Parts: sequence; C-alpha cells; structure tokens
Amino acid sequence: MNSKIIELKSRYEELQKLLSDPKVFQDRNHYAKLSKEFSALKEILSLASECDKIKNALEDNEHLLNEETDEEMKALAMEESLRLKKELEDSQIRLKLLIMPKDPKDNKNVILEIRAGTGGAEAALFSADLFKVYTRYAESAGWSYEVLSSAVSDLGGYREVIVLLVGQGVYGDLKYESGVHRVQRVPETETQGRIHTSTVTVAVLPEADEVEIDINPKDLKVDVFRSSGPGGQSVNTTDSAVRVTHIPSGLVVTCQDEKSQHKNKAKALKILRARLLEHKIEEQEKEQALARKKQVGSADRSERIRTYNFPQNRVTDHRIGLTLKKLDQVMQGKISEIIEALKIQGQKQD
Repeated sequence: MNSKIIELKSRYEELQKLLSDPKVFQDRNHYAKLSKEFSALKEILSLASECDKIKNALEDNEHLLNEETDEEMKALAMEESLRLKKELEDSQIRLKLLIMPKDPKDNKNVILEIRAGTGGAEAALFSADLFKVYTRYAESAGWSYEVLSSAVSDLGGYREVIVLLVGQGVYGDLKYESGVHRVQRVPETETQGRIHTSTVTVAVLPEADEVEIDINPKDLKVDVFRSSGPGGQSVNTTDSAVRVTHIPSGLVVTCQDEKSQHKNKAKALKILRARLLEHKIEEQEKEQALARKKQVGSADRSERIRTYNFPQNRVTDHRIGLTLKKLDQVMQGKISEIIEALKIQGQKQD
C-alpha cells in the first residue's frame, strides 16, 4: 500500500499544478473533472497521514510499555495500545476502501424496493422495520430519500415500499443489500411467546438516466384508475393511480401515492427505467456476477443473505460469515460495519 500512496501523492502534486494553470481553468469541464479527482486524492492522503500518526503513537506507546515497571502505568499503557490498534485497524480499512478501484455505478442514486415475503403480517411489519433501517442510515450519510410507491398492510407494515435514495456513493454502499432478509422474533400478534421466522426481499437498483435507458412511448401501455387504501381526500374519488406496462419486457409498475396522475406516472417511469437498467447490467455482466456470487452473492432476490435474530440480539450476514451481537444498534440504522465488510470482500473478489 505504501507504493500506491507514493504514486497517489505524486499525482496529487501534479494536479495542484494543473489546477493553478489558467489554460486548464478555461476548459470548465476538464477543470471540474480534475477538481473532483483532486478532492478524492486529498481525502485519501489525509487518511494516510492519520494512519501514520496512529502508527507512530502506537510505537511510542509500545516502547513505554516495554520500559515501564510500575504495574498501574503498565496497565494504562496496555489499554492505550489496544485502543490505538483498533483505531489503526479501522482507519486502514477506510483507507483501503478509498484506494480500491471504483465501480462506475457506485455514485449512482438508488431505487430501493422492499417487499414482504413469507410470514404474512409479521413479514410486512419487518418490511417497515427495514425501511426505517435504510432511511436512518441514509440520514446519517447525508442522503435524501423519497417514497415512490407503497402498499400498507392492515397492521401498519408494508407489503411493498419503493424508495429513491439520493446522495454521494449510494449504490456503492447499498449494492450488496439485495436478497432475502430473514427475521426471527416473537411477533406482536403471538400470544404464546413463540418465535416465528419471516422473510423480506430487498432489491437495490441503480437509478437510470434517460440517456442510458431510452423508453419509446409506443412501447408503453398506461392505465389510470382510482387509488385504494390509506390516503388523502382524493383516494377512491379520482383516477390518479397509474399502471405502466412496458410491452417489450412485460414489466409492470403501479404508483398511487400521489394525488396527481402526472406525478404518479413520473414516479412509475423512474422505477421502470431502474428495472430496465438492472436487466441491462445483468446481461452485460453475467460473468462478473457469477464470480461475485461465489463470495458475496449476487443481487438474486431468492438468495438468503442475512438473519436478524431478536431474542439473541444477533445479526448474521451469511455470505461473509459476519455475526454482530448488536442487532438493537443495527435496527437504528447503524449498518456501516456490515456495509464496509461486504465492500472489502466484494473488492477482493473483483
């Protein structure tokens, strides 16, 4: 890694000179591209410098530990060494993630689809729980989100909820979340205290730009109908709900959350584009997908990827054998540790 840091530092110094050149500044597109690269390198080199400082502090502390004779001081030095080692390990993981080659899709926004699987009402309730996990994580990451479509169950969970997540590196963080999420807990409706197992499927789709997926209006069948379920005054009174069918692929998207037919159609087309892009990517990257599946799994929604065991406060990601005894924190949206572990494993396979 040291040789890579030296190489990046050389490029960073080269960019400093280029960005101060008036000729480069005149070409706004080129200048913006170089500025973006410069900012990324600055973050990497800053973290590399932090790692070096922690290493030096750890070495100094180890010398103190070897020379100290007072048992109390020795215990304090040992405690400090453990803290520094953990801090160094965390910083090195973050540095490795920054240095690793990026997937061009990693900076795309995401359309996240969460659906109740087996388990009836309990599965729908857990869909709502996962919705909160991802939106809380989005808030902590500085992303914004918008619900594109939802179908609420009788007990207040979601039979289905589709969310647009917007921000820096959204797809890069969430791309390994696709699959079957299994929950083991005592449902609210269970009177005898028995643990039930339910499942929820998650699909993470990179948002498609119009230039990437050009949809011919002639290929679409658009139906409008009256909304149903919870909602405002327009529910069941106006034909605001929209069903869009893409005839060549057979894909069907329905949106009814908005009171405006126009807004529902726009949201439906956004979801449709993302699903068509997902299909296009799968076709283009079949070999890569098969290779990745051996280690961290694919976006196959039939694959069980994670178990949330509430009685034991445990969450396990089955693809990488990671188990954390802090499910309570995970359900508050604190999933960075899982996401970083999956990203590292995915990069190793690539």
